[in-house]
Amino acid sequence: MTSTTSGADTSLRGLRDRPFELLKELEKRSRTVAANSVAEADAGREWVGVAFRMGGETFLVAREETREVLGYPAAVTRIPGAKSWVRGLANVRGALMPMLDLRQFLGSGATTPGRNTRIVVVNHRDIPAGLMVDEVLGFRRFAESEFDAEAPPTVIRCDSYLAGAFRRGGEVWPVLSLKTLVESQSFLQAAS
Repeated sequence: MTSTTSGADTSLRGLRDRPFELLKELEKRSRTVAANSVAEADAGREWVGVAFRMGGETFLVAREETREVLGYPAAVTRIPGAKSWVRGLANVRGALMPMLDLRQFLGSGATTPGRNTRIVVVNHRDIPAGLMVDEVLGFRRFAESEFDAEAPPTVIRCDSYLAGAFRRGGEVWPVLSLKTLVESQSFLQAAS
């Protein structure tokens, strides 16, 4: 390894008295290093999502579709005339946010608030929503090559909102599209 390094030094040293050729050689080497870095970055692209549990199953949502994760609010005010899956409104840092039971919306029973219950806040410009889930498991990272556009069957009926799955080893992580969910007509019609 020492000979390669000293060989590179020697060729650059040899160009010391010819500044234009030295600059050309440095530019050539810089471009080679930059091209290799881009190729390595493309090969190692990753997808990052928030993993959560709902009704005994695990799901992922894209990090870009999630604004934040909150604990279940101490005070949630019921909204008269709203469907049962609309838990109510909560004050989140001075702004009112609708709290919605995701499992109940999907028709798979109500979520009982507990110590691990979390609110996944949807990152949508026009539709504020806090989705109640049983537990948030944190970030999960996957290589893009682990993605499968074929969504697996789930016990919770959410097939129309799934955007594929990531598969690693024996585990399958269905990806729930929050954008598709909150823009659906059944979600937007929350009045009874």
